[in-house]
Amino acid sequence: MPVIEIQHKEDEALKVFTSLTEHQLGVKTGDEGLFIAESPKVITTALEQGYEPVSMLCERKHISGDAASIIQSNPDMPVYTGEREILKDITGYKLTRGVLCAMKRKVLPEASSICSDARRVGVLETVCDTTNIGSIFRSAAALGIDAILLTPDSCDPFNRRSIRVSMGSVFKIPWAFSENPVELLRSLGFVTLALALKEDSIPIDSPQLKGMDKLAMVLGAEGYGLTDHIISLCDYKVVIPMHHGVDSLNVGSAAAIAFWQFRI
Repeated sequence: MPVIEIQHKEDEALKVFTSLTEHQLGVKTGDEGLFIAESPKVITTALEQGYEPVSMLCERKHISGDAASIIQSNPDMPVYTGEREILKDITGYKLTRGVLCAMKRKVLPEASSICSDARRVGVLETVCDTTNIGSIFRSAAALGIDAILLTPDSCDPFNRRSIRVSMGSVFKIPWAFSENPVELLRSLGFVTLALALKEDSIPIDSPQLKGMDKLAMVLGAEGYGLTDHIISLCDYKVVIPMHHGVDSLNVGSAAAIAFWQFRI
C-alpha cells in the first residue's frame, strides 16, 4: 500500500485534486478522462460498478478507518495523506468525510444501446445545475428508471458535486448524451411525455397515460423548461397539478414525481 505523506501542495501528483477544472478532468486523454468521487460510500459504489481508481487523497485517520477496505482492495493505488488542515489548504475546502478518489471514466455507451431494452427512460434537455442532475439520478435509481439521456448542453453527470448529491447513483444508471433523444426514443417504440406548462397539457395522473409499456419522461432546464421544439416532438404534454398559486416545481422534484407516477 503506497501511502505518501504530502510534503507540499504543489506536488504534480496532486494536480488532479487541486487545480484541474471539471472540464479538464472530463476531457478525454487517450481513451478515458477522470472524475473525482468523494466519501468512502460513493467511492465504494463506483468501484462496485467497475470504475478504476487512479489515486486517493485521504485524511490520515481514515487510512485505518472508513477508507481501509478501499485501500486494501486496491493495493497499487497511491494514497496521499496529511492532516485535515493541510488537506483543506491543498483543496481549498473541507473534504467530504476526509476522502477523495480520482477514478478513470469509461467510454460512454451509445444512446441507442442503453435504451433498446429499457422500459422507462428519463430525458434531460439543457439541465445545467449539478445539484439537480445529482438529485435526478438518485431518484432515477430509487424509482426504477432504466436509463437517462441528456442533450449535450446539459451538465456532465460526473461533475464532482453531481456525483456527491446523487450518492453515487450516477454510477448505477446507464446514461448517454444524445443530440436527438426524443426522435431516437420514438424510433425505439417509446411513448414520450413532455413535462411542460402548456394550455393543452394534461394532468400527469390522467387515465390515458396508464399502462404504457415503453415510456420516456422529458424534462427541461431550470427556469424556462423545455424548448418548443422538443415539446412538439413528444406524444403528450403533461403537468403536475399545483396548488396555492405555485405554477411549477424544481426539475429535480418534478422528475421524482414523474418517475414515481410511471414506475413499473
